[in-house]
Amino acid sequence: MLAALSIRDIVLIDRLDLEFGQGLSVLTGETGAGKSILLDAFSLAIGSRGDAALVRQGAAQGQVTASFELASDHPVFALLAENGINAGETLILRRVQGADGRSRAFIDDIAVSVQLLRQVGQTLVELHGQHDERALIDPSGHRDLVDAFGGLTGQARKVKDTFEGWKQAEDERMRHESDIAATRANADYVSHALDELRSLAPQVGEEEALAARRQLMMNAEKIAGELAEALDALQGEGTNGARLAAALRRIERQVAATGPVLGQVAEALERVLAETDTARAKVEEALALTAFEPKELEHVEERLFAHRALARKHRVQVDELPTLVERLEAELAALDHSEDRAKELRKAEQAAREIYEKEAIALNKGRKDAAKRLDKEVAAELAPLKLDKASFMTHIDTAELTDGGPNGIDRVSFLVSTNPGTEPGPLMKVASGGELARFILALKVVLASRGSAPTLVFDEADAGVGGATAAAVGERLAGLAAKVQVLAVTHAPQVAALADGHMLIAKEAVRGKGGEAMVTRVAVLQGAHRREEIARMLAGQTITDEARAAADRLMTHTA
Repeated sequence: MLAALSIRDIVLIDRLDLEFGQGLSVLTGETGAGKSILLDAFSLAIGSRGDAALVRQGAAQGQVTASFELASDHPVFALLAENGINAGETLILRRVQGADGRSRAFIDDIAVSVQLLRQVGQTLVELHGQHDERALIDPSGHRDLVDAFGGLTGQARKVKDTFEGWKQAEDERMRHESDIAATRANADYVSHALDELRSLAPQVGEEEALAARRQLMMNAEKIAGELAEALDALQGEGTNGARLAAALRRIERQVAATGPVLGQVAEALERVLAETDTARAKVEEALALTAFEPKELEHVEERLFAHRALARKHRVQVDELPTLVERLEAELAALDHSEDRAKELRKAEQAAREIYEKEAIALNKGRKDAAKRLDKEVAAELAPLKLDKASFMTHIDTAELTDGGPNGIDRVSFLVSTNPGTEPGPLMKVASGGELARFILALKVVLASRGSAPTLVFDEADAGVGGATAAAVGERLAGLAAKVQVLAVTHAPQVAALADGHMLIAKEAVRGKGGEAMVTRVAVLQGAHRREEIARMLAGQTITDEARAAADRLMTHTA
């Protein structure tokens, strides 16, 4: 509930600090005393449009602070958490309005956007009056009110969930079909490319091996000549190797006679000849590798160039060609299986759609049943409020199932007719200011226990009525106040007499540096002072003993 309201330099208010309790609090005062200014200031604190004209003349800025005491499970805390604000059970909204037109918003002294302040304010307070712009007037909120009244909020949430499930299934099916179409359009190209690659049968590392073989064959003639020369030097008559071998044979025949000296020489010569044999074998092996047919070079070059050409064509590295083959094969295989998958997705989409349609139809029926009950209960409230010739109806426009959305297939709006035989129309367009306030009061009486904000503000719900009708208005405001906090600006003594708290708004002249100026003051009335104000409301400027007695009777009757 609203616990306190602090106002500084707003229009005629220089400094004002108010505290509020539970139940019904009324604000009374003569016309022009500043009741509307007080509501304008409060509206500023909960996110209404700012205006430099609200700043008191001569002040650089105005400021309004509203403090709320809330239950720990109030939904506003989830909204604040989504925006990174951890609030306690006492929540403070503050708005600073500059004379230059600039406006700043704060929640628990954390700077926030005016939009967030407005969102928070709408969860805490409902303002109802001749210029009401909230859920009861705005048709966009009527569907939620019917759902809350009918206990359909959980069912509506289920419809939203099933709608999202249907749309997700639809999106998945559409994406898959789009992929199929793209693959099918590319299938001929993929098939041709795959034939080329399979014909070539590329292997990882093959490019390097082909390039090395080509380089060897291109230099084979020169390499072979050099190898032959080396081989001639290593073998044949008259070569160093032949002379060493002959010398070794002669030395070996003398080893037995000469002892270890020649034995060591023989061993050294054997090692030299062994290395010579190894070198000769390597030269012969290299000569064999350089031997090739002219067509082999042509074949190696063709294959090497074919690898590189395909790599350029597909914009990959040559060693990535085998992987490309696997990917293209997978694409063609996927196309073969994609139709089966598409059938599965179409079936899943249809099932999700049928679930949504079933839930939407059930919700539509529930809303129609709730609308009938709502119309009946509101109608019962209209006669005591001097709207016995008026009618209220909840209009439900049902769309085709194919045009359903996350909120189902219903568009809901509240329509009224103030006189028999007239065409029902929207509340704002049909009802006058006083009628509008009483229609809203009747609705709030019916809806109060179903999702109402914790604080309701009524601006002259009793406008244009008196006597028994004003008493009926007061009784309904008091009934609402048993469930939520109610603040009411009123001119009806019958309403004021029912209040738990009474504040008198008045203007008084004060003298300052710039001379005399009018300011708005608020006094909390109790006892005799409260009786005097109710007597004034009954009698006007001249308060008589009869008016005081009538005030006593009202207060005693309602006590």
